[in-house]
Amino acid sequence: MVAGMAKKQELLPGTLHLLILKTLSREPMHGYGIALSIKRITDDVLTVEEGSLYPALQRLLLQGWVKAEWKMTETNRRARYYTLTPTGAKQLGVELSQFQQMIAAIGRVLQDA
Repeated sequence: MVAGMAKKQELLPGTLHLLILKTLSREPMHGYGIALSIKRITDDVLTVEEGSLYPALQRLLLQGWVKAEWKMTETNRRARYYTLTPTGAKQLGVELSQFQQMIAAIGRVLQDA
């Protein structure tokens, strides 16, 4: 690591699906757009690599939490756009609740006694 450069943060296990579902709850996007959105919203703290993103999207498709269709991008390229399904919206609520419980539990451990 070069002095003065911040190390990229790794995602907590289990949070990638949550981040993708939340991102898609805002609007349908292609994979690259999802990665860019997460990076932008987190001020470059979180970066989702292709090697993690596309297998996660495939898992979400198999679960029925997202659906996909081929469309043209703004730059006139063909890309697979992902949309949150009603089942995915319910799952987002479940995952968000579980994440908030985990964060609260970690906070209690980290509190000064």
